[in-house]
Amino acid sequence: MRQKRRNFMKDYSILFVLLAEIIIFSLMSSRFFTMGNLSNVLRQVSFTMIAALGEALVLLTAGMDLSIGAQITFVNVVTAYMMVKMGFSPMLAALLGIALTTLIGFLIGFIITKTNIPPMIATLAMMGILQGIAYIVSEGRSIYGFPKSFSVIGQGKIGGILPIPVMIMVVCLILVWLLMNKTYVGRYFFAIGGNEKAAVLSGIHVNRYKRVVYTISGFFAGLAGILLLSRLSSGTPLTGDGYEIDIITAVVLGGVSISGGRARISNIVTGVLIIGVLENGFVLVGVGEYPQMVVKGMILLASVIFDCTQRNKLDVSS
Repeated sequence: MRQKRRNFMKDYSILFVLLAEIIIFSLMSSRFFTMGNLSNVLRQVSFTMIAALGEALVLLTAGMDLSIGAQITFVNVVTAYMMVKMGFSPMLAALLGIALTTLIGFLIGFIITKTNIPPMIATLAMMGILQGIAYIVSEGRSIYGFPKSFSVIGQGKIGGILPIPVMIMVVCLILVWLLMNKTYVGRYFFAIGGNEKAAVLSGIHVNRYKRVVYTISGFFAGLAGILLLSRLSSGTPLTGDGYEIDIITAVVLGGVSISGGRARISNIVTGVLIIGVLENGFVLVGVGEYPQMVVKGMILLASVIFDCTQRNKLDVSS
């Protein structure tokens, strides 16, 4: 009976945290629990959620991508430049932007698997490179003046109710869930993260699938960056600043182990919602950006400590 209670708390504790947040902010601000604000929360978390799906797959295979915020910045600025300065159509510019971040993701995976550079170092270096390129392309200024049609995907609603980014997020969630749970590729991801040596011995081409997850992560980062560009109607070299912290915090909070081998889509969704609700609630009650950074850092630290503690318990019991 005691073990069942422990398992119940372990599986649903993150959901209780989200519910507690909603109740607390509803009591602190009359504007929080309204249809308009809840719709706004969903729209805001959709960008983080899409990018978090790629990061989750990377972490699932015991990798790490610190460049995901810089990839969002890169695609944001480059796509804006192609539309405004080069006269590309919104569709072509968006597709090229996503293709570039997908290629960047593949390049990161290729470098890591070919040189055995720790993922943290490789992606940290890529973060600096992409941020530098974004500043060079934009000359440190915002790029704006897009065709009005481009704003639809980031600002529009289906039936006047469902924001388009939310619909895209749902489609991405379904696709990643199917990939993780219904394909042999997803099983390989779990196997690689759980025990890479055993995966190699079982005949899995580990390096190939590591490159696949970084490529997928690049694609989702590009998609999130395009949606953000459409939402903000301005390409700026500051767009993705801090996004990597939000994304990694949400993913780890959602139970994806930093050591690999463990992930669940439903928990990832809850983790992203916790961060989104926290940001929205803090804004409504007047908490500034810097205290928010402190809280997010504490949440990330607590999540990693919990993950490591659980991993150590499993190692001891085995």
